[in-house]
Amino acid sequence: ENDAGDYTCVCGDKQSTASLAVHALPVLFKEELKNEEVLEGASVSLRCELSKAAPVQWKIGSKVLKASDKYQMRQPGTTAELVIHDLEVKDA
Repeated sequence: ENDAGDYTCVCGDKQSTASLAVHALPVLFKEELKNEEVLEGASVSLRCELSKAAPVQWKIGSKVLKASDKYQMRQPGTTAELVIHDLEVKDA
């Protein structure tokens, strides 16, 4: 719901109107991703926390990751999580 707009106070035949603009706060990382060391064949969960709920994109190098059997993305509330299954040495 958008709260921006023109608001009017009416009293009898008199009225006063004001325009309200609402500016979005930038999304910040409250908790950064942490380095992990994991054994081959295991799974790992990479997790970070945002200052507010917002869509994220996961990448390895410049390649954007898509959800699959290997990559599972979850975003409950302000936490963004990437789970990588069946790790191989080349996934580092």
